[in-house]
Amino acid sequence: MQITKGMNELVYLDNAATTKPCQAAVDAAVEAMTVNFGNPSSLHRAGLNAQLAVDKARKLIADAIGAESSNITFTSGATESNNLALRGAAAAYGRKKHRIVASSVEHASVDETLSALEKQGFEVVRVAPAEDGRFRPADFVAACNEDTVMVTMMYVNNETGYVLPVKEAFSAIKRRYPDIITHTDCVQAFMKLPVKANTLCADLISLSGHKIHGVKGVGALYIRKGVRVLPIVTGGKQEKGIRSGTESVPLIAAFGAAVEQLQPTITERYDRVAALKTHLLELIADAENVTVNSPEDGSPYVVNLSAVGKRSEIMLHFLESREIYVSSGSACSKGQQSGVLGEFGITGKRADSAIRVSMTAETTAEELEIFAEALREGMEKVRG
Repeated sequence: MQITKGMNELVYLDNAATTKPCQAAVDAAVEAMTVNFGNPSSLHRAGLNAQLAVDKARKLIADAIGAESSNITFTSGATESNNLALRGAAAAYGRKKHRIVASSVEHASVDETLSALEKQGFEVVRVAPAEDGRFRPADFVAACNEDTVMVTMMYVNNETGYVLPVKEAFSAIKRRYPDIITHTDCVQAFMKLPVKANTLCADLISLSGHKIHGVKGVGALYIRKGVRVLPIVTGGKQEKGIRSGTESVPLIAAFGAAVEQLQPTITERYDRVAALKTHLLELIADAENVTVNSPEDGSPYVVNLSAVGKRSEIMLHFLESREIYVSSGSACSKGQQSGVLGEFGITGKRADSAIRVSMTAETTAEELEIFAEALREGMEKVRG
């Protein structure tokens, strides 16, 4: 059956890159720009009102991960949060210890920061998946020693949806090496899976606003009480001196509003997206030369598949011509392969033809049906 969509309608399936801001986030941002526009550092009523808006958002985010408001530092986004966590902890604790352990599938903002720290004299040990493509907590423990300053591991891989064993690895590491700092990039997990600082045994957690229906340009770093992180941006006393610069009240207020709206429905939304993933896999099950790269038990929000024989970029443009928007991987890689798929054993033509479909609870079954039909058409019409 031919499926059609209305004029000017688009099928947006690139939510791992960014999400559409929810109305609550938009309203909060507009209010902060047009009504509550004071500087939070100003010592008058307008400044106080702005500070109260920041404080409200800080508490909402802290509550969502089982933390105190004082544990949350606002940043310009997850890239800065990851940089602050890694560079800041390395600067604070790296004089006597020089090893950093990481997964081999980290986001570019972590991986490139680790490469920069290597040039400063740190030893970076990257733990790869086992032959079956699964990460083993014991491998992270084995990579640590008395010289290890920090372990960093993302919670959900942004290209495949693979859920890494953060809790199991961090808890085992803390039992054996309690002084090692643990950091997790939770950008693709926050407001989708349960993210609790104590449960994950995480000292540092990176979060992003625009991945959860907030707006771009704001993120947060959870810093466990007693953990030291030296600033990488200086020039003022904002954010307790950890991150200088006037806080962006509109973006922060939007971040808090998005959390407030999503937090009560995490389980409900997860179940809906899981059903959508099942529907998508059923739609493409018998499609010739289409293979699924994501694990069955991965986050349902991200589904990576390959239209084998059709280069990703060409297929993406074909789908775009039909106003269907997906990606070939991490948006931060600008279309270039990051190497993450290779770590999971996905190489050659299969990697060259990888497409990432990423959903939210607002995604509809009809949108997936439109995508699946267009994918089949592309397999027939697109030249490799």
